[in-house]
Amino acid sequence: MANGALDLDGRHKTAPAVLPDRDVRRKRPPALSFLLRMATLRRALRVLSLLALDFAGVWAALFAALLLKALLKGGYGLEQASDFAFGQTRDFLAFGYLLTVLLFARSDLYAERSRRPGLTRIVACLFQVTIVALVFSLASGHTFSSYYIFYGSLALAIVTISLLRWAHTRVTGWLLASAGYSRRTLLVGSGRQLDQVAHALADSPHGEIKPVGYISLTPRPDNGLRSLGQLSELPEILAEHRVQDVIIADPDFPQSEAVELVDVCHRRGVEVHVAPSTMGILTQRAEFVPGQSLPLFTLRPPVFEGVDFAIKRTFDVLGATLLLIVLSPLLAAIALAIKLTSRGPIVYRSARPGMGGAPFDCLKFRTMRADAEDAQDELEGLNEMDGALFKIRDDPRMTPAGRLLRRFSLDELPQLVNVVRGEMSLVGPRPLPLRDFAKLEEWHKKRYLVLPGITGLWQVSGRAELDFDELVRLDFLYLERWSVALDLVILFKTAPAVLMRRGAF
Repeated sequence: MANGALDLDGRHKTAPAVLPDRDVRRKRPPALSFLLRMATLRRALRVLSLLALDFAGVWAALFAALLLKALLKGGYGLEQASDFAFGQTRDFLAFGYLLTVLLFARSDLYAERSRRPGLTRIVACLFQVTIVALVFSLASGHTFSSYYIFYGSLALAIVTISLLRWAHTRVTGWLLASAGYSRRTLLVGSGRQLDQVAHALADSPHGEIKPVGYISLTPRPDNGLRSLGQLSELPEILAEHRVQDVIIADPDFPQSEAVELVDVCHRRGVEVHVAPSTMGILTQRAEFVPGQSLPLFTLRPPVFEGVDFAIKRTFDVLGATLLLIVLSPLLAAIALAIKLTSRGPIVYRSARPGMGGAPFDCLKFRTMRADAEDAQDELEGLNEMDGALFKIRDDPRMTPAGRLLRRFSLDELPQLVNVVRGEMSLVGPRPLPLRDFAKLEEWHKKRYLVLPGITGLWQVSGRAELDFDELVRLDFLYLERWSVALDLVILFKTAPAVLMRRGAF
């Protein structure tokens, strides 16, 4: 029958809905594509607004750098210095802005919000702009009595462009949230991984990604989301729930099914994302080994050596020395408060494994009573962390002054001395107490290939709210992606994370 088949009782059965088999990737005329997809207009507005902000940021950086030079070294008055800076900026602006736009575009800094990199990539690109501009100038025969125009404008460009782009992200995020904009997202994977990804998405500041449910390959997880069916039902699920994004949240997702999933999604204009896993992080350092009968990739240990070590060590010594000088009044005030409010030493020396597991005395302002270590065995049952970590939110051993110091992580400041002594770095994996180190699994110990740090990705990515394995994976990510720019980003983000007390106890 034309309108359906008969069932056993003679009634008509409703024919199943037939999904369109047309591939949405088929090319359309440009004008028709624009009319059919308002996303094109939003994309144009995004790129134009970012181009305008970058232009303003480059202009402001050049003008401010030249103005400061004219005022401080040229002996000009304010009006003369402004005229000088304006004229010089006009000469350098076109070349500097062109380089910035090209390198930013190459690094996806004009892409949509979900793919657009953050401060780390901005800093790296601006460093590249400076190097290219310097090399081009020298190769063109230009001579400079001072290279201030390069490093001065670089420092100011990092500030101006980063602030403008941060403001752009905040404002556009607020506008999109106010308009109710969100990306309808389907999670695909297995139980625990789905739960972790769902939890991370729930903490998104603007809620741009809205999980509508999940497809689980293992028994149903308890993550507050709704199971939408089986993987074999993916085409129907995408159509019924108007899914815009699919996130694969499973490091062991079957390869053949992943290929089919990607093809099904792309045919319907649905974007596919993969949540990071430990293996995904490790394989980014894979190095091909030629001449073998079987293709092999070697994972090199991410140790800092040679030029990398020299750069990081120089950065650490200069940064720690400067911070010790600037913070010396605060350090003295904290020491006095500890001395007046409790008995015991001002500085607590905690034996901790350093690089390669070699022990060192990690310095901290004392935040607990003097017999705190002796009482720890009695408190093991109150531990609120999993894995190797030991933390109690309302630790009874804490002193009144220590509770305040812990809340804002001020007890860690004496570790600046450890940095100067070469036992620690400003940024790196946090050193664990010997009690915690003894409980580590072998794969955890890769984090001890480098100097431990005062702060790290733990401190700016949720801190005590993350489980131990996720914290270790963040350490791995840092080791694989290290750069001076990344260290600067983590240092800049540490203060807001501490002030907001995110996950600190």
